[in-house]
Amino acid sequence: MNKPGSYLLAAVIALMTTSLTHGQDKPAPDKPSRPTFEVASIRLAKPGTRGGFIKALPGGREYTAQNIPVKLMISLMYKVPMRQITGGPDWLTSDFYDVEAKADGSYNIDELHVMYQNLLADRFNLKFHKESKEGNVFALTVDKIGSKMKVNETEQDFKIPINFGPDGVVIGTRVPMSYFCWWLGQNLQRQERPVIDLTGLDKHYDFTLTFAPDLPPDVPKDNLPPGLLDRPSLFDALKEQLGLRLQAQRGPIEYYVIDHIERPSEN
Repeated sequence: MNKPGSYLLAAVIALMTTSLTHGQDKPAPDKPSRPTFEVASIRLAKPGTRGGFIKALPGGREYTAQNIPVKLMISLMYKVPMRQITGGPDWLTSDFYDVEAKADGSYNIDELHVMYQNLLADRFNLKFHKESKEGNVFALTVDKIGSKMKVNETEQDFKIPINFGPDGVVIGTRVPMSYFCWWLGQNLQRQERPVIDLTGLDKHYDFTLTFAPDLPPDVPKDNLPPGLLDRPSLFDALKEQLGLRLQAQRGPIEYYVIDHIERPSEN
C-alpha cells in the first residue's frame, strides 16, 4: 500500500495564536461568488495501484488526481503539511481516490485550487477550523550574497514546478516561494519543522539544486545513485547554489483541525 508521506507535496503559517472557521476570501470582480468545477468524477482507485499524482492540466480547465488520499488533497489545496492536519477518520490516509474535474472555462492555478477546495466541501462535506500554536520552524531567508535563482516571467504553463531530473538533481521551473517552502518542508519531514518564507522574493524562479537527501535510517542505500550521499546537505546546498539560508527558530505553526468529513458517493 502506498504511504502518504512518500508523496512530495508545504507549510502555511499564521501570525497569531487564534482559532478560525474555514472561509474564502472575497472573489475578484466578474468571478463567480463561489467558483466550482462544472463537472467532477470521484472514484476509489483500483486496489494495488502503484504511484499517484495530482495536478492541473495545461489550459487551466481541468484538475486530475490518480491514486491520492484525501488528506494529501487537503494538504495540497491549502498548502499545509499533512502532519499539521489533525482529527478526522483513518480513511483520510488509507483510502485512495481518482478525481477528474472540469471547469467551464480557463482559470489560473489559484482559482483552480479554490474550486478544488469547494469540491472537498461539497462532495466530501469537509468542515474544519484553524488553530495556531507556537512551535519549532525553519525560516527561509536570502543569504548575504544574494539570491542566485533566475527570475522566470513566462506565462503560467500548469506544469509541476519542482521535479527530480537525472541522478536526483532537482529542477525548479517557474517556482513561487510559497510552493518552494512547502516543498522544502516535505523534504525535511524528519525535522518536523514547517518552512516559513522570509525572503521577500515575490516572483517565479528557475533553479537547479543538488543535495544529499535526509534519509531515514532504515532506507536501503544500495540502489542510490553513485555519490548521492557525498553531496552537500540541503542546508549547505541552498546557501551555496541558490543564495538562500534556512535557520531554525521559534514561530507560529498553523494547524487544520478536521471537524467533519464523509466519504463521497461515486459517480
